[in-house]
Amino acid sequence: MKLHPEPAGDNSRNTGIWYAIGAFLLWGILPLYWKALISIPAFQILGHRIIWSFVFVVILISYYRRWNELKTVLGQPKKIRAVIACAVLVSVNWGIYIWAVNDGHIIDSSLGYYINPLFSVCLGMLVLRERLNFWQWISLFLAAAGVLIITFQYRSIPWIALSLAVSFGLYGLVKKMANIESIISLTLETAILAPFAFAYLLWLEQTGNGALGHSPVWVNLLLIGAGIVTAIPLLWFARATQRVPLTIVGFVQYLTPTMILFLGLFIYHESFTVIHFIGFAFIWCALALFSLSQTKLLQRIQPVKFRERGDLTQIPVNEEL
Repeated sequence: MKLHPEPAGDNSRNTGIWYAIGAFLLWGILPLYWKALISIPAFQILGHRIIWSFVFVVILISYYRRWNELKTVLGQPKKIRAVIACAVLVSVNWGIYIWAVNDGHIIDSSLGYYINPLFSVCLGMLVLRERLNFWQWISLFLAAAGVLIITFQYRSIPWIALSLAVSFGLYGLVKKMANIESIISLTLETAILAPFAFAYLLWLEQTGNGALGHSPVWVNLLLIGAGIVTAIPLLWFARATQRVPLTIVGFVQYLTPTMILFLGLFIYHESFTVIHFIGFAFIWCALALFSLSQTKLLQRIQPVKFRERGDLTQIPVNEEL
């Protein structure tokens, strides 16, 4: 596993697709990992995820001798501010996700990661002044309709899904604007969060509520392994984006929320009503339409005023879960 770009070879495209599939498959089975730690409070798991992620990426940075790149970023105050914002956003996203999975809200989590790419489109339009074509606008309205259907049926906002989509969408936006390579960014983000996580875990240990060292061996290993399951798919994703277009990676990314949905339905038997299905169906249609919005057929049959405008050319892609 290398962290630097490589020249594209004959098999580069196929290799990149397999890297993408591997990354999104690993992200898709993460609920199984967090469920195995269900006896431990979610925020204690989060603390260990931060600490061991930091340890793991520091080992990788040292092995591949990328400290100079890290120092370069540290010398740019604007990028440091972006990294701090990313650290806050990713900790919120990780914390909500782990809690949601272990509190029986896996399906809500999958909804959040289905919505995320479309929310990212909205951010691109509002913040980066990117333009949408006619069919991309329709896809956003369909997604909004799906969320509203679920909201009105249950008379409550699907806050878990929206929190995951918003936190991760903002995280992706900040990272895009900061333009920091993934492994460097993750190292700095976890470095910022690690002291707080360590203080929290130390306090738990002093109050007799710490899990590490006081649990079965397999639980201790899973807590330590949280850093590996966080970093490995991210590195595979980075390799994929070096080898194949983001539009292809964008299609593959829907493996993750689909697997999460199936786990919630068929492994953990969470409730999935007709209204859920209708709401999800609107969002699935929105994603399909958005993915096809760049095809020549749909571009030809959109209103004339949209044909002359620039529009989005890539499907937004999740980078970390």
